[in-house]
Amino acid sequence: MIHKTDTIRILAAIMFTDMQGYTSLMQKNESEAKKNRDIQRKILDEEITAHKGQILQFYGDGTLSVFGSAVEAVNCAIHIQQRLKTEIIIPLRIGIHMGDVIYDDSGVLGDGVNIASRIESLSVAGGILISEKINDEIINHPEISSRSLGRVKLKNVARPIEIFAITNSSINVPSEYEFNKRSGNLNSIAVLPFINMSNDPENEYFSDGISEEILNLLAKQNNLRVISRTSSFSYKGKNIDIRQIGNELNATAVLEGSVRKMGNRVRVTAQLINSENGFHIWSDNFDHSLDNIFEVQDQIAEKITQVLCEKLDTSKPIKDKSPKRFKSLDAYNKYLKGVYYWNKWTPEYILKAVDCFKEAIKLEPDSPLPYADLSECYIYLGAMGLRHPKEYYPLAKTAAEKALELNSELSDSQLAMGMVKIFFEWDWSGAEFRFKKAMELNPNSADVYHYYTYYLLAIRDLPKAQTYAEKAHELDPLSLPIISFLASVYYEMGKFDESLNLYHHCIELDPEFRNAYSGLGWTYWVKGDLESAIKYFKLAQKKTSDPKRGITPLAYVYGKTGKTEEAKDLLNKLLEREKEDSTSLLHMDIAIVYFGLNEFDKAFERLELAVKERLGGVFFLTSSLWNDYRNDPRFQKILNSVGVVK
Repeated sequence: MIHKTDTIRILAAIMFTDMQGYTSLMQKNESEAKKNRDIQRKILDEEITAHKGQILQFYGDGTLSVFGSAVEAVNCAIHIQQRLKTEIIIPLRIGIHMGDVIYDDSGVLGDGVNIASRIESLSVAGGILISEKINDEIINHPEISSRSLGRVKLKNVARPIEIFAITNSSINVPSEYEFNKRSGNLNSIAVLPFINMSNDPENEYFSDGISEEILNLLAKQNNLRVISRTSSFSYKGKNIDIRQIGNELNATAVLEGSVRKMGNRVRVTAQLINSENGFHIWSDNFDHSLDNIFEVQDQIAEKITQVLCEKLDTSKPIKDKSPKRFKSLDAYNKYLKGVYYWNKWTPEYILKAVDCFKEAIKLEPDSPLPYADLSECYIYLGAMGLRHPKEYYPLAKTAAEKALELNSELSDSQLAMGMVKIFFEWDWSGAEFRFKKAMELNPNSADVYHYYTYYLLAIRDLPKAQTYAEKAHELDPLSLPIISFLASVYYEMGKFDESLNLYHHCIELDPEFRNAYSGLGWTYWVKGDLESAIKYFKLAQKKTSDPKRGITPLAYVYGKTGKTEEAKDLLNKLLEREKEDSTSLLHMDIAIVYFGLNEFDKAFERLELAVKERLGGVFFLTSSLWNDYRNDPRFQKILNSVGVVK
């Protein structure tokens, strides 16, 4: 016990707490504010005492406490937040650090106290942030989970400190953007498409190309989060405030610019803006002759990237020594069209993407990107049964191998081969190797994190799947496939409300995105809201414009709810389509309907055919959607044949 008459220096775990919104509440309702403060103090006093800590100081709406054990301090903080959420909703921020505390009649002093206070100010209501020193002490305690938020410079602290968030159940965790915004870290950036200041269409590709090259060079930085092209380029041609863009993309800084061509000269203007306040951090002009349009593009991009890395306080930029992606503007245009169609994520658009990538390859056979993306299109078509896998597997593998041959240091090439491994070869260790190699080559690739999540979901590593799905979403917050897959991860984890919110967000972004309607249907189904489930399954089916497509979920639900005739009517349509369409394999769809009708023998016959044909969807049999059938020995046999966990 520490007494006021003593002057004592101790090494302790220091915990700061602060009630968010207390001052505002005092102005609105003083008695309510004091009541909440008193309830909070009572809970803090009980928990701190129970965890062998001591409150050194009450100040307004906060407390300063010390503990002899870092583990006790963190467990105490977790219990406090959980009680505040269940007993009375009081938004409390908590920060914990290990350091020296000096206590005497004049008060509480010490660097450790200052650091703990700064850490608390970075937290969010209901959250717990800890320093690296505290994290080192809890690392061998599996009941406590944490996640690094990165290193920050704290006021009056000489060196940057790594901050961790406690991620236990019911503890709020700040998003990367939210944390960086609070800490003042400019370590996330969105590169907007540079504006073409002339009417020359060729200059349009040049201006886009400069933006993309800057983005690609920045993406190689391990300690800088770069928003993906898909999301950044969605603002092309739109007059939107930089602060709004930063908020929507979760980017603390935004790079914008313009390109003006004058004869054989080009001027590129670039400016870096703090997205929180709209203030300019840096701007400059770059003048160059246009002897070789792509070479000039690369040179300007490298110059701007070097300046940005200095301004954003990141490491020295990595010089891109890999072969340049395109030399032909026509090939580049075809490739971009293919990417646009690919992101629509429907069979019709995927087929259009295939044509675009093939045309890009004809125009520029030495560029690896069209091969990598063509491989992924073949994988989608084969794995989903839209084309025969045994026909499309060799095509996908050949395209991936060609991409690797042309540039094995391109993350897209490694990613394509990883997709071949997971969907067609069911080579789980081989897939993981390729995904990790792709991450190493491009730590800012949203696609890599996204598809790695497929692997993690299949092997049922749900906590890690959530981490990587959220990382993909942070890097590409407007990508519909990425948003909808994060929603499916939340579904698997039982976070149904979060799942519903994301699916609805997809529809807000694009009312024609069919996957979101199906996702809403399944989520409402598992929540027991039959009316809403049927509503969204019908909307999903309507988006196909074909009475024989998109009917599987509806048929399953009809079967499960006793609407046998309606289910069988839809089943007959599936069987008719199977006869009419020789290019598709519908074994998975038909199996699902048979399960809904409780015709298990027929259902398992179809699942076995799906395995035989190597349909990629088979490995998603680990999904919780199949829980009702998991104890059947035939189901276990199928899982064993695929090689995923039971």
